[in-house]
Amino acid sequence: MDLHTGGEDPLRVLEAWIAEARGLGVKDPDAMALATATAAGVPSVRVVLCRGIDEDGLRFFTNYESRKGKELEANPHAAVVFHWRELERQVRVEGGVSRVSPEVSDAYFAQRPRGNRIAAHVSPQSQPIESLDALRERHVALEAELDGRDIERPGHWGGYALRAIAVELWQASPFRLHECVRYERRGAAWVGARRAP
Repeated sequence: MDLHTGGEDPLRVLEAWIAEARGLGVKDPDAMALATATAAGVPSVRVVLCRGIDEDGLRFFTNYESRKGKELEANPHAAVVFHWRELERQVRVEGGVSRVSPEVSDAYFAQRPRGNRIAAHVSPQSQPIESLDALRERHVALEAELDGRDIERPGHWGGYALRAIAVELWQASPFRLHECVRYERRGAAWVGARRAP
């Protein structure tokens, strides 16, 4: 595949690559490694799922009181990378991060599997716990307490939007002369420049 630098929207390319990976049966094609940092610049990274792409960037959801949530409060900048080994492709995205509206978080939470919604209530993500068995017992107890009733989104759980200011598309090529184009946002437009591998 030949990457271009003629003003295409790299986020649309990212959507197309995720769709292609999904069509080929790649497991979790929307999985991305999310890098955050403390206010002092100490980094951490973990894999999360991209749950939407629009003209501004990417959405993901988590516990606001988790390590990543606390880091994003202190330092609202992040970077992600998608990697599809089967397609020999990679996409990096960088930008500022802010919480999505409560309505967007509510809508996404409502479509999650019931067990996952209960877990959002009982798991103090990133915090020490006495045991996994105790956490599972709390899950079972809350399931019984709710007894089929609706599960509302807890206030400590919701979504973030990573507003993309830079996107790098990478495609493997023979002899390690890989194609790489980095796009940077200039107002409403994207400007791309080819980079040496």
